[in-house]
Amino acid sequence: MTWQLIKDALRGKEQDFTSLSLKTAIFVLAIPMILEMMMESAFAVVDIFFVAKLGEHAIATVGLTESVVVLVYAMGFGISMAATALISRRFGEKEYKEAGAAAFQLLIVGGVISIVLGVLGWIFAPDILGLMGAETKVIETGVSYTRIIFAGNTAIMLLFLLNGAFRGAGQAHHAMRSLWIANGLNMILDPILIFGVGSFSGFGLEGAAIATTFGRGVGVVYQLYHLFNGKHKLKILKENIAISWEIIKKIMEIAVGGMGQFLIDSVSWIALTRMNAEFGSASLAGFTIAFRILIFTLLPAWGLSGAASTLVGQNLGAKQPDRAEKAVWMTTRYTVIFMASVTGIYLLFNQQLAGFFTDIPEVRQVAAQGLWVVVLGYVFFAVGMVLTQAFNGAGDTKTPAWINIGVLWFIEIPLAYVLAFTFGLAHLGIFISISFSHSFHSLVALYFFRKGKWKLKEV
Repeated sequence: MTWQLIKDALRGKEQDFTSLSLKTAIFVLAIPMILEMMMESAFAVVDIFFVAKLGEHAIATVGLTESVVVLVYAMGFGISMAATALISRRFGEKEYKEAGAAAFQLLIVGGVISIVLGVLGWIFAPDILGLMGAETKVIETGVSYTRIIFAGNTAIMLLFLLNGAFRGAGQAHHAMRSLWIANGLNMILDPILIFGVGSFSGFGLEGAAIATTFGRGVGVVYQLYHLFNGKHKLKILKENIAISWEIIKKIMEIAVGGMGQFLIDSVSWIALTRMNAEFGSASLAGFTIAFRILIFTLLPAWGLSGAASTLVGQNLGAKQPDRAEKAVWMTTRYTVIFMASVTGIYLLFNQQLAGFFTDIPEVRQVAAQGLWVVVLGYVFFAVGMVLTQAFNGAGDTKTPAWINIGVLWFIEIPLAYVLAFTFGLAHLGIFISISFSHSFHSLVALYFFRKGKWKLKEV
């Protein structure tokens, strides 16, 4: 039975998630979402592995460009949330034609925004690098890379938002496959286009940008094929190809909160990283290693929370708010069980895990400390992630954004500063702040979730 469910999840057998057993629904939705994010994580590691061989200026260019491209990610993230909320709601209502219309408006919104950003990024690439503090040598060697990345940001934007649409439709396998295609091609092309092969000498750093843009572009072509081929419930028909300002307005209303969530979180993370840098390279390296390890155990939890988002949207659309809430609590239970078991592993083996990535004693000690301190809040993290995605699935993206502002900006950052500098706890103070603040974040989310206003959200 379990093996059959896994095959159904990977093959993309279409299901009615408003009537399917909730246990089965969570399982079928979560598997492809987990695999999707694992590939995204693998791509990030492989990409920087090859770029690092080009030297410090290449690494600096990538780092500085990505710190600005985070704005593209934020917009793509926000529109992706709108896609999941709108499409899942229409699917719950069994209004598949309207779902197709919403998908077309999403393409319009994402396409227009990405083109504007692409043109501005191409024109002002040198200024962007300079504004971010790049040395003259970095600007000279990296401007072409930055221009290619910005010119190809349409692929990034569309990949995000169309995957959100597929998840909302319960077709998470398409989202998974598109990222596997995009990032798989990228990892294959990276060494070829950067270093060359045979008589082909490669393009250097620009090759990394071309590989990324081409790989993600092919992923988008895959997505568009499945949207327009008419073989699935989520499809764009001829009659859907018309601009609807009403739907576009809904998209932007939901997307603004999603963008805010991502940007607020990003600013908080930048602040914490900057604080850690004050304690030297060993502290910063240990901090980085700790969170590279943690992210791999967070991936299954994110997959489960994504399942909750789809189930909330579809069941609210089907006028079954109690079933939507039940899906959230069930998903929360499974995620808490997983995170609790992972917590035990980190508490027992933090030194060994840190030692696998570095043999420098000071760095290893910081990383190990970060692992056991942060995971003390892991069970709470599980609750917070699922509830946040539940809000987003209902189309209420502004509540999590306000919670992020209150907790991350007004508690996490000040607390980290006081503990690290005033009390002299250094990196330990930052780790404590992260663990406490994200645990408190989940309690605040729980308070607002129990109020139940998300059930009344119209999208």
